[in-house]
Formats: sequence, C-alpha cells, structure tokens
Amino acid sequence: MKNKAKHKPADRIQDLQFFGEFGGVNPSISDSATYTFLSAKTMLDTFQGEADGCYLYSRHSSPSTRYLSEALAAMENTESALVTASGMGAITSVLMHLLRAGDHVVSSRTVYGGTYAFLKNFLPKYGIRVSFVDITDTAKVEAAIEPGTKLIYTETLSNPLLEVADIPALSAIARRHGIPLVVDNTFTPLIFSPAELGADIVIHSLTKFINGMNDMVGGCVCGRSDFIEDLRNVNDGAAMLLGPVMDSLRAAEVLKNMHTLPVRMVKHSQNALALARALDKAGLRVKYPGLPSHPQHELFKHMMNPEFGFGGMITLDLETAGRAAEFMERMQDANVGYLAVSLGFYKTLFNAPGKGTSSEVPPEEQKAMGLSEGLVRFSMGLDFDIDRTTRKILNVLQSMQQADGVR
Repeated sequence: MKNKAKHKPADRIQDLQFFGEFGGVNPSISDSATYTFLSAKTMLDTFQGEADGCYLYSRHSSPSTRYLSEALAAMENTESALVTASGMGAITSVLMHLLRAGDHVVSSRTVYGGTYAFLKNFLPKYGIRVSFVDITDTAKVEAAIEPGTKLIYTETLSNPLLEVADIPALSAIARRHGIPLVVDNTFTPLIFSPAELGADIVIHSLTKFINGMNDMVGGCVCGRSDFIEDLRNVNDGAAMLLGPVMDSLRAAEVLKNMHTLPVRMVKHSQNALALARALDKAGLRVKYPGLPSHPQHELFKHMMNPEFGFGGMITLDLETAGRAAEFMERMQDANVGYLAVSLGFYKTLFNAPGKGTSSEVPPEEQKAMGLSEGLVRFSMGLDFDIDRTTRKILNVLQSMQQADGVR
C-alpha cells in the first residue's frame, strides 16, 4: 500500500525535516546500544511493539536508523522501511522471513552474484527451491509459478546485463497468484519507483548510488508497515533475529548524503548517456537503456521518472576476457576511473562481471543468459567534463585496435 502523497520522489527527499535535539539542522546521532525507561511497564510495552517513540536496543532500532528509514520510505513512497547493515542483509532478511521449507521462488536469471549464490546455493539447504527465468518474458515467469511458489524476485535493471523488468506486468502476475513481488532497485533509485508500479517490497543496497561515497555498506527494505514490523518482531522477525543492524553513525551519514541523491542521479545519467552514444556511434557493442537499440528501451521510458534519466550503468562487450582486462587496465592508467567492483561512486568504476561480481554464476549458465566473458560493466561517475572522459576511453580503444593490427 502506497502513501497518499502525490509529490515526486525528489520533492519527498527535499521535504524531509529532521532537527537535532538542540536545534541542529542535522538530526542528533544516537550513540547508544541500549536505552533507559522511566517505568518497567514502558519497557514491557516496547518489547511488545506497543510503545511508539520508545527505543529498546539498537539491534531493534535507534533514533538515527529510524530517521533514515523514514527518509527511504518517503523516497520509495511506501508506508515504512527498515535499514540493514548491508544490501545482502536486506535481501536475506526478506527471503528468510517470507520462505519456509518446501516453498518455491521464481527469480530473474540475471541478478547480483551474491543474490544468485544465496538463491542457488544457500536456500536449498533449507528445502527451498528456486526457478531462474528470463524476467523479460512474462509468459515464462507465469509458467514457472507452482502451487508452492511464495514470491517473485527481480531487479528493476538487472546486474550486470541491464535487462529491464516490467514491474506492472510482474505485479499483475503476482496478484493473480496471491504472492508478493520483491524488487531490488539498487541500480535505479529515483529513476524507478517500484512500489508505485506495483511492487510489494523494495530493496536497496545503500552502499551504491544512495550513499554515493563508497565509504560504508548498508541496505534497506521498503514496504507496508505490517511487513516491516514483522521483520523487526523480537520473537520471529528475521531482521531482528539475524541481526543485520546498521550503526547509528553510518545511518546519519547516509541520511545526509541522500539529500544530494537527486542531483547526483541526474549527472550519473547524463554522463552515461553521453558515453553510450559515443560508443554506439563508434560501432561498439554497447548496451544502455537510454539507447533506442536497447531491447527494453520503450519499456524503460514507460516506467521511468524522466527527470532522472536512464541511469549510470553501461556495459561494453569486448568478447574475450583478455581484451576486457587489457581495456580496464589501460583505462585506469589513463585516469578514467578505477578497476573496482561496486557502483554509484563519484569516480567511474569498471569491472568484468563474468570474472568478478557475477563469478558465482557457473560458466555454462553465464553463457546461457548471454553474459560474455569480455563484458565490461561501467558505473559512470560524476565527471564534470564527460567529453574529456569519452575521448580518453575512445583513445584507449583506438590504441588497442592499432596494437591488434601490429600483432
């Protein structure tokens, strides 16, 4: 269930007001693991979740994590949210909370490598089966649903193949079968509002674009208030009992960085589009949802919040692992950015997912899904002069072609 607010997501961030206890323009940081009570009854009520505004223990919640949770719920236009110590902490808490032995999951075939490993290798230990499908083929998604299917899992823009999930269509399928649609929106904060498109639960790795500094790890779950409270339940809530708690200082830092997220996402998108167009013009095998050549370009346009563009993620297929490695090393030498995993940083980051962030996926499955060993994934930075950066990249590619000629 969505909030009644009609404001755009950037406006909802702009309208956040959290004052410090002494009138500071930033909220005070609660540097405590546990909290005092004036009466034993209030402590008992807090244990039962019946004392609003009271804090028990920071694994459960703290003022600092609550402020960040409220900000994230406002951004995603959900009733509530919960922050976690990592993106995987958010993903695993949701899945472990919703699933039991004998259950079945329908998941996108292209998801973050850690998510894939959890679904493929970890959940079967507990008697939970997973079917991986081409999420862009909604007929295959529905055909994969069984009587024991408990949820559909997808990413809005898949890691690393940049496949676009049709969230309204997937939501309709989920509703026909009475199951939730869980969406990881890490690649496209603000660009997509999955809850407004029909998703029941929205997940982020806060490490990436939302924080933007690559100086911490964190995650969040956004959804209905009753679901978030279930996750935090002291008796059987997965997020409470598994303990993926975010530190109050980190929560305060992410909250401050959220206020620049709209500006940053626009610049990431502008830079990515400029580079993608240049690579496409050069006849290279580039994939970017902002290019008309992208298979789901029109779907992306239909679902997006257009003021934020098409996102900061690009892939370039250089066909072989050797060429991909050489290209990335040369780009780092040319000070284009860093050969590193992760994304959403102010510097451009690049890696070869087949040997890196998607290495958990077996080679035969990488081949089946179309993940080339020579695929390079770019997370475009906030370069002020993107034309200068583009020239550097094209010069690297040209020098490699000339070297190939000599060889």
